[in-house]
Amino acid sequence: QVHLVESGGDLVQPGGSLSLSCTSSGSILTILPMGWYRQAPGKQREAVATITSDDKTSYSDSVRGRFTISRGNAKNTVFLQMSSVKPEDTAVYYCHAIWRAGHYWGQGTQVTVSS
Repeated sequence: QVHLVESGGDLVQPGGSLSLSCTSSGSILTILPMGWYRQAPGKQREAVATITSDDKTSYSDSVRGRFTISRGNAKNTVFLQMSSVKPEDTAVYYCHAIWRAGHYWGQGTQVTVSS
């Protein structure tokens, strides 16, 4: 099993920065493909940034150049560095991992961009 826990969500002003963290627990020995998704009120969940098991990254068009996904030193820990945030970045952000063809999600962390 993979248990994911996100942290770092907060209220931030437009143009500001925020960093989200996702830690995983479980006796997983391999490096997992992981990613960040978000869901705004009334909208479908969408992919924001993903990182493969060999550290290839991809980003949605809406965040490319502003957000950066990276891995931490601890196995299967990922971060999302958000900069130049916009009100439309407001959403619940979820961490995601894939293990043995199963999809695992964290509980989500709220990011609100507002002045």
